[in-house]
Amino acid sequence: MSRDRLRDEFLELVRISSVSKREGNVAKRLTTILEGMGATVQVDDAGDKVGSDTGNLLARFPGTASDVAPFLLCGHMDTVPPADHVRPVVDGDVIRTDGTTVLGGDDKSGIVAILEAVRLLHERRIPHGPVDVLFTICEEMGLLGAKHFDVGRLRARTGLVLDCDGVHELITRAPAANRMQFTVHGLEAHAGLAPEQGISAVRVAAEAIAAMRLGRVDAATTANVGRIEGGLASNIIPNRVVLRAETRSLTLEGLQTQTRHMLDCFELAASRHSVTVAGKTTAARVEAHVERDYEPLSVADDTRIVRLVRGAAERLIKPFKTRATGAASDANVFSGRGVEVANLGCGMRQIHTVNEWVDVNDMVATTELLVETVRLHTAGGVD
Repeated sequence: MSRDRLRDEFLELVRISSVSKREGNVAKRLTTILEGMGATVQVDDAGDKVGSDTGNLLARFPGTASDVAPFLLCGHMDTVPPADHVRPVVDGDVIRTDGTTVLGGDDKSGIVAILEAVRLLHERRIPHGPVDVLFTICEEMGLLGAKHFDVGRLRARTGLVLDCDGVHELITRAPAANRMQFTVHGLEAHAGLAPEQGISAVRVAAEAIAAMRLGRVDAATTANVGRIEGGLASNIIPNRVVLRAETRSLTLEGLQTQTRHMLDCFELAASRHSVTVAGKTTAARVEAHVERDYEPLSVADDTRIVRLVRGAAERLIKPFKTRATGAASDANVFSGRGVEVANLGCGMRQIHTVNEWVDVNDMVATTELLVETVRLHTAGGVD
């Protein structure tokens, strides 16, 4: 393996800004790389559907061994902001940001491991079946690229998504999530002359939030109110506030329980507020919209993909474990559509912050594990 090639390709890709819906430039570069490696590359219409300047990239590599099932390797091209003018800082084997942007190791550390693994299959003349490489868009906006990808275009029905922290770790359990919007309706009034004639939607919302279980609710469940908008001016009792929230859980029961709890908090808070003006009574009210954002990922330890990765780690004499995470990935979507996938850690650290960093050694280890997993898949798997 060429550590320098792996490192240099990572540095090149993170310098190409690719925040969600603006993945076009990195997609063009990846298309050139993939075609130069011998793949046929297609771009789907997901970009048109979600408002991105490109679609998902699907690259098909031919197999070199007969009667071997295709294998999927998947990562996502987009990053969270701030990601314009990324200036990576190299400190030995560690690559970090200069503190003004994210690095983009989420998920370009996964992308370069995939690219290098495919190169090594060719350079080492390792027999393998067909390989599907899928790079998605808008993962950070709710797995939108994956949701709008037609899995019928895949040859593979087994594979790996690379999109998590850790090394030699396989994410087999990830939460389902509900996305929620609450609109609180109050009654406007002059804040100085007649505040008692109004109902503050802000106050109703504040009471609901204060009563709510948020953050880490339990070992399987989290919840968050992430955005609040409302009010017109400081001298007007606000008559409308819109809140956007989410809850996630590794169990559907936990998801349902927390969702009901958040709805109840808003309904109870609203029930405490009413006012009568000129003989007309107005009560606070709440409109709630709940939408399933994605389904859970749940891959049993005895499934073939888990046994393949475990067997590959054993052959490399490396540690290995499966675990749960509180974050979703494209694996959530594809697993629910009949593709046996799990999410392999690829070394990203402190993601979604300007303190993000990766270690080249971790990307090397991930690449080696991928190569060995494909080798074992080609050999017929494990007992």
